[in-house]
Amino acid sequence: MALDQSFVGRSYPPTDPYEVGREKIREFAEAVGDDNPAYADTEAAKALGHPDVIAPPTFVFAITFKAAGQVIQDPQLGLDYSRVVHGDQKFAYTRPVRAGDRLTVTSTIEAIKSLAGNDIIDIRGEVHDEAGEHVVTAWTKLVARAAQAAGEGV
Repeated sequence: MALDQSFVGRSYPPTDPYEVGREKIREFAEAVGDDNPAYADTEAAKALGHPDVIAPPTFVFAITFKAAGQVIQDPQLGLDYSRVVHGDQKFAYTRPVRAGDRLTVTSTIEAIKSLAGNDIIDIRGEVHDEAGEHVVTAWTKLVARAAQAAGEGV
């Protein structure tokens, strides 16, 4: 069943602040295999003009995807998460995420489309710091695969 187009433009309340820690940044950089010294060494980050270590660009996925959970779990939307795959991800930064940032995310449904029986939903996550300044916008595309007809393979 196609998702309701009237949800396009719907925004959800901002998340509670997420405090970005140096160790979380270091662990994430290690996990993705990025040894940029600005991710682990405060002095290296300062030499590049940052007040503290910065996070790899994809670090915010963890908090923006969690925030998108408000959309995913909205019972009125009716998204069948058991059929969802991650379709795409992109980011537009105003500045890097830094250790010590306290970030909130406001999620908005930007588009809903149906294609070949699949529902495609685009969620925009606006990330702001404690002062209300924009840090990054993240776009997440989710695809809810069409249900298979009876008798078709799994």
